[in-house]
Amino acid sequence: MPITLDPTLRRELTKRIRYYNDLGIYDFYRRDSDPASRDIQSEERESMTQRASAVEEGLFENGPSRPESTAADPSQALRTVREDLGDCTRCRLHKQGRKQIVFGVGSPRADLMFIGEAPGADEDEQGEPFVGRAGQLLNNMIKAMGLHREDVYIANIIKCRPPGNRTPERDECETCSPFLMRQIAVIKPKVIVALGAVAAKTLLAINAPMAELRGHWYDFRATKLAVTYHPAFLLRDPRQKKEAWKDLQMVMKELGMAIPAKGPQ
Repeated sequence: MPITLDPTLRRELTKRIRYYNDLGIYDFYRRDSDPASRDIQSEERESMTQRASAVEEGLFENGPSRPESTAADPSQALRTVREDLGDCTRCRLHKQGRKQIVFGVGSPRADLMFIGEAPGADEDEQGEPFVGRAGQLLNNMIKAMGLHREDVYIANIIKCRPPGNRTPERDECETCSPFLMRQIAVIKPKVIVALGAVAAKTLLAINAPMAELRGHWYDFRATKLAVTYHPAFLLRDPRQKKEAWKDLQMVMKELGMAIPAKGPQ
Protein backbone atom coordinates (compact mmCIF):
# COMPACT_ATOMS: atom_id res chain seq x y z
CA MET A 1 0.00 0.00 0.00
CA PRO A 2 1.43 3.42 -0.93
CA ILE A 3 2.45 5.75 1.87
CA THR A 4 0.23 8.82 2.30
CA LEU A 5 2.24 11.80 3.41
CA ASP A 6 1.09 14.23 6.04
CA PRO A 7 -0.02 17.44 4.22
CA THR A 8 2.48 19.61 6.11
CA LEU A 9 5.33 17.20 5.34
CA ARG A 10 4.21 17.02 1.72
CA ARG A 11 4.37 20.83 1.38
CA GLU A 12 7.82 20.91 2.95
CA LEU A 13 9.07 18.15 0.66
CA THR A 14 7.65 19.95 -2.37
CA LYS A 15 9.48 23.14 -1.37
CA ARG A 16 12.69 21.19 -0.83
CA ILE A 17 12.43 19.48 -4.24
CA ARG A 18 11.86 22.83 -5.95
CA TYR A 19 14.86 24.24 -4.10
CA TYR A 20 17.11 21.45 -5.41
CA ASN A 21 15.64 21.82 -8.90
CA ASP A 22 16.70 25.47 -8.82
CA LEU A 23 20.24 24.26 -8.03
CA GLY A 24 20.15 21.98 -11.07
CA ILE A 25 19.53 18.78 -9.10
CA TYR A 26 16.71 16.61 -10.42
CA ASP A 27 17.58 13.13 -9.14
CA PHE A 28 17.01 12.04 -5.55
CA TYR A 29 18.20 8.93 -3.78
CA ARG A 30 17.50 7.31 -0.45
CA ARG A 31 20.69 6.10 1.24
CA ASP A 32 20.48 3.64 4.14
CA SER A 33 22.43 4.42 7.31
CA ASP A 34 24.36 1.17 6.97
CA PRO A 35 24.95 0.44 3.25
CA ALA A 36 27.11 -2.58 4.10
CA SER A 37 24.11 -4.37 5.57
CA ARG A 38 22.07 -4.13 2.38
CA ASP A 39 22.30 -5.86 -0.98
CA ILE A 40 21.89 -3.97 -4.23
CA GLN A 41 18.64 -5.61 -5.28
CA SER A 42 16.87 -4.78 -2.01
CA GLU A 43 18.15 -1.18 -2.28
CA GLU A 44 16.72 -0.94 -5.79
CA ARG A 45 13.36 -2.35 -4.70
CA GLU A 46 13.06 0.09 -1.80
CA SER A 47 14.13 2.99 -3.99
CA MET A 48 11.43 2.10 -6.52
CA THR A 49 8.85 1.85 -3.73
CA GLN A 50 9.83 5.22 -2.31
CA ARG A 51 9.71 6.89 -5.72
CA ALA A 52 6.35 5.26 -6.55
CA SER A 53 4.92 6.66 -3.33
CA ALA A 54 6.32 10.09 -4.08
CA VAL A 55 4.91 10.04 -7.61
CA GLU A 56 1.48 9.07 -6.29
CA GLU A 57 1.70 11.98 -3.88
CA GLY A 58 2.32 14.25 -6.87
CA LEU A 59 5.75 15.44 -5.75
CA PHE A 60 7.52 14.51 -8.99
CA GLU A 61 4.93 14.15 -11.70
CA ASN A 62 4.23 17.88 -11.95
CA GLY A 63 7.78 18.98 -11.28
CA PRO A 64 10.03 20.61 -13.85
CA SER A 65 11.77 18.37 -16.37
CA ARG A 66 15.51 18.60 -16.80
CA PRO A 67 16.47 21.46 -19.11
CA GLU A 68 18.46 19.11 -21.33
CA SER A 69 15.37 16.99 -22.07
CA THR A 70 14.42 19.29 -24.95
CA ALA A 71 17.91 19.42 -26.50
CA ALA A 72 18.21 18.55 -30.17
CA ASP A 73 21.09 16.09 -29.68
CA PRO A 74 23.35 14.68 -26.92
CA SER A 75 26.08 17.28 -27.55
CA GLN A 76 23.66 20.13 -26.94
CA ALA A 77 22.19 18.30 -23.94
CA LEU A 78 25.62 17.97 -22.32
CA ARG A 79 26.26 21.68 -22.93
CA THR A 80 22.98 22.41 -21.17
CA VAL A 81 24.01 20.33 -18.14
CA ARG A 82 27.36 22.12 -18.08
CA GLU A 83 25.64 25.51 -18.22
CA ASP A 84 23.32 24.43 -15.41
CA LEU A 85 26.34 23.46 -13.32
CA GLY A 86 27.81 26.92 -13.88
CA ASP A 87 30.76 28.08 -11.77
CA CYS A 88 29.58 25.71 -9.06
CA THR A 89 29.65 26.82 -5.42
CA ARG A 90 27.36 24.08 -4.07
CA CYS A 91 29.98 22.50 -1.78
CA ARG A 92 33.09 23.62 0.11
CA LEU A 93 35.53 22.66 -2.67
CA HIS A 94 35.08 25.95 -4.51
CA LYS A 95 36.73 27.63 -1.51
CA GLN A 96 39.58 25.13 -1.19
CA GLY A 97 41.83 25.95 -4.11
CA ARG A 98 40.19 24.47 -7.16
CA LYS A 99 41.11 26.34 -10.34
CA GLN A 100 38.27 25.18 -12.52
CA ILE A 101 35.47 22.67 -12.90
CA VAL A 102 36.40 19.45 -14.72
CA PHE A 103 33.17 18.40 -16.40
CA GLY A 104 33.89 15.46 -18.70
CA VAL A 105 35.23 14.63 -22.13
CA GLY A 106 34.56 12.26 -24.99
CA SER A 107 31.81 11.13 -27.31
CA PRO A 108 28.28 12.19 -26.30
CA ARG A 109 27.06 8.97 -27.94
CA ALA A 110 29.63 6.66 -26.35
CA ASP A 111 28.74 3.04 -25.68
CA LEU A 112 31.39 2.97 -22.95
CA MET A 113 31.81 5.42 -20.09
CA PHE A 114 34.63 5.54 -17.53
CA ILE A 115 33.97 7.20 -14.18
CA GLY A 116 36.80 8.01 -11.81
CA GLU A 117 37.04 9.63 -8.41
CA ALA A 118 38.05 13.30 -8.72
CA PRO A 119 40.30 15.61 -10.72
CA GLY A 120 43.97 15.86 -9.74
CA ALA A 121 46.43 18.71 -10.18
CA ASP A 122 46.90 18.18 -13.94
CA GLU A 123 43.17 17.88 -14.51
CA ASP A 124 42.49 21.01 -12.45
CA GLU A 125 45.07 22.86 -14.55
CA GLN A 126 43.79 21.69 -17.94
CA GLY A 127 40.07 21.34 -17.20
CA GLU A 128 39.89 17.80 -18.56
CA PRO A 129 39.65 14.48 -16.67
CA PHE A 130 42.49 11.95 -16.71
CA VAL A 131 45.27 13.93 -18.39
CA GLY A 132 48.09 13.24 -15.92
CA ARG A 133 50.10 10.02 -15.48
CA ALA A 134 46.98 8.09 -14.51
CA GLY A 135 45.27 9.50 -17.58
CA GLN A 136 48.06 8.28 -19.83
CA LEU A 137 47.63 4.80 -18.42
CA LEU A 138 43.86 5.01 -18.94
CA ASN A 139 44.53 6.00 -22.55
CA ASN A 140 46.69 2.88 -22.91
CA MET A 141 43.93 0.76 -21.40
CA ILE A 142 41.40 2.20 -23.85
CA LYS A 143 43.81 1.68 -26.75
CA ALA A 144 44.39 -1.93 -25.71
CA MET A 145 40.64 -2.45 -26.02
CA GLY A 146 40.84 -1.36 -29.66
CA LEU A 147 39.29 2.05 -28.98
CA HIS A 148 40.40 5.67 -28.91
CA ARG A 149 39.87 8.16 -26.11
CA GLU A 150 37.48 10.03 -28.40
CA ASP A 151 35.28 6.92 -28.69
CA VAL A 152 34.41 6.78 -24.98
CA TYR A 153 33.21 9.28 -22.39
CA ILE A 154 35.29 10.02 -19.29
CA ALA A 155 34.12 11.80 -16.13
CA ASN A 156 34.53 11.77 -12.36
CA ILE A 157 32.24 11.47 -9.36
CA ILE A 158 33.10 15.05 -8.39
CA LYS A 159 34.15 17.84 -10.70
CA CYS A 160 36.50 19.86 -8.50
CA ARG A 161 39.95 18.90 -7.22
CA PRO A 162 39.96 18.19 -3.47
CA PRO A 163 42.85 19.93 -1.68
CA GLY A 164 45.99 17.83 -1.70
CA ASN A 165 44.19 15.24 -3.83
CA ARG A 166 42.50 13.89 -0.71
CA THR A 167 39.63 11.43 -0.99
CA PRO A 168 36.32 13.23 -1.63
CA GLU A 169 34.03 13.50 1.37
CA ARG A 170 30.66 11.80 1.24
CA ASP A 171 28.70 15.06 1.22
CA GLU A 172 30.84 16.36 -1.66
CA CYS A 173 30.05 13.24 -3.67
CA GLU A 174 26.35 13.50 -2.91
CA THR A 175 26.25 17.17 -3.87
CA CYS A 176 28.06 16.70 -7.18
CA SER A 177 26.88 13.28 -8.36
CA PRO A 178 23.41 14.45 -9.56
CA PHE A 179 25.15 16.25 -12.42
CA LEU A 180 27.04 13.06 -13.25
CA MET A 181 23.69 11.22 -13.30
CA ARG A 182 22.41 13.76 -15.79
CA GLN A 183 25.48 13.18 -17.97
CA ILE A 184 24.85 9.44 -17.85
CA ALA A 185 21.18 9.97 -18.76
CA VAL A 186 22.19 12.03 -21.80
CA ILE A 187 24.93 9.71 -23.06
CA LYS A 188 23.04 6.46 -22.36
CA PRO A 189 26.16 4.26 -22.42
CA LYS A 190 25.78 0.52 -22.78
CA VAL A 191 28.50 -0.05 -20.17
CA ILE A 192 29.92 2.04 -17.33
CA VAL A 193 33.29 1.21 -15.79
CA ALA A 194 33.79 2.54 -12.27
CA LEU A 195 37.49 3.24 -11.74
CA GLY A 196 38.45 2.59 -8.14
CA ALA A 197 36.72 2.13 -4.81
CA VAL A 198 35.39 5.69 -4.36
CA ALA A 199 33.63 5.68 -7.74
CA ALA A 200 32.27 2.16 -7.24
CA LYS A 201 31.01 2.71 -3.70
CA THR A 202 29.43 6.06 -4.56
CA LEU A 203 27.63 4.79 -7.64
CA LEU A 204 26.48 1.50 -6.10
CA ALA A 205 25.86 2.86 -2.58
CA ILE A 206 27.50 -0.17 -1.01
CA ASN A 207 30.60 -0.55 1.11
CA ALA A 208 32.73 -3.50 0.05
CA PRO A 209 36.40 -4.13 -0.76
CA MET A 210 37.56 -4.04 -4.37
CA ALA A 211 38.11 -7.79 -4.34
CA GLU A 212 34.37 -8.25 -3.85
CA LEU A 213 33.26 -5.45 -6.17
CA ARG A 214 35.29 -6.59 -9.17
CA GLY A 215 34.30 -9.39 -11.52
CA HIS A 216 30.55 -8.77 -11.39
CA TRP A 217 27.97 -6.96 -13.45
CA TYR A 218 25.67 -4.49 -11.73
CA ASP A 219 22.43 -3.07 -13.10
CA PHE A 220 22.73 0.70 -12.87
CA ARG A 221 20.28 3.20 -14.34
CA ALA A 222 19.30 1.00 -17.28
CA THR A 223 22.89 0.10 -18.12
CA LYS A 224 25.56 -2.37 -17.04
CA LEU A 225 28.26 -1.33 -14.59
CA ALA A 226 31.60 -3.02 -13.94
CA VAL A 227 34.30 -2.15 -11.42
CA THR A 228 38.05 -2.14 -11.92
CA TYR A 229 41.13 -0.57 -10.37
CA HIS A 230 41.83 3.13 -10.72
CA PRO A 231 44.79 3.80 -13.04
CA ALA A 232 46.54 5.70 -10.22
CA PHE A 233 46.45 2.52 -8.14
CA LEU A 234 47.84 0.52 -11.05
CA LEU A 235 50.76 2.96 -11.26
CA ARG A 236 51.51 2.22 -7.61
CA ASP A 237 51.03 -1.55 -8.01
CA PRO A 238 51.67 -2.58 -11.64
CA ARG A 239 51.15 -6.24 -10.68
CA GLN A 240 47.40 -5.60 -10.71
CA LYS A 241 47.36 -4.60 -14.39
CA LYS A 242 46.62 -8.22 -15.33
CA GLU A 243 43.57 -8.16 -13.08
CA ALA A 244 42.39 -4.87 -14.57
CA TRP A 245 42.80 -6.35 -18.04
CA LYS A 246 40.50 -9.21 -17.02
CA ASP A 247 37.90 -6.62 -16.04
CA LEU A 248 38.25 -4.85 -19.39
CA GLN A 249 37.95 -8.16 -21.24
CA MET A 250 34.65 -8.71 -19.45
CA VAL A 251 33.55 -5.28 -20.69
CA MET A 252 34.64 -6.00 -24.26
CA LYS A 253 32.72 -9.27 -24.24
CA GLU A 254 29.58 -7.46 -23.07
CA LEU A 255 29.99 -4.91 -25.88
CA GLY A 256 30.58 -7.61 -28.49
CA MET A 257 34.14 -6.46 -29.16
CA ALA A 258 37.03 -8.62 -30.30
CA ILE A 259 39.43 -9.26 -27.43
CA PRO A 260 43.09 -8.53 -28.30
CA ALA A 261 45.67 -10.95 -27.02
CA LYS A 262 47.86 -8.19 -25.57
CA GLY A 263 46.74 -6.01 -22.70
CA PRO A 264 47.77 -2.47 -21.72
CA GLN A 265 51.42 -1.85 -20.97
